[in-house]
Amino acid sequence: MSQVRFTVEHEWLRLDADGLITVGITHHAQEALGDVVFVQLPEPGTYDAGHEVATLESVKAASNILMPLDGEVVEVNTTLEGTPELVNEDAQNGGWFFRMRPSDAGQFDALLDEAAYQQLISA
Repeated sequence: MSQVRFTVEHEWLRLDADGLITVGITHHAQEALGDVVFVQLPEPGTYDAGHEVATLESVKAASNILMPLDGEVVEVNTTLEGTPELVNEDAQNGGWFFRMRPSDAGQFDALLDEAAYQQLISA
């Protein structure tokens, strides 16, 4: 079973069986944004945590997606380029943005678990 963690920027991260981490935005975030009309995905490569790696545009606003951990983007979800509405339809599965290889796997464990994220969004 995969582990999922969350950031205060409303991103979800899933640690997959192959050791890579899949990253997207939470259901809560996509609801706040409204209909997503464009997604600019990151280029593969190494990024520092906190670095802007992707951009989302919705009918309400544009939002930056930040690199959640230090590491390397190894795959992007090119399906979103033609069907950005997948972010709204399936934010925490098919609407993922990229997969990454973390520089330090311990950073993942320091992120919010489901209970802590639920507490954040209900505050």
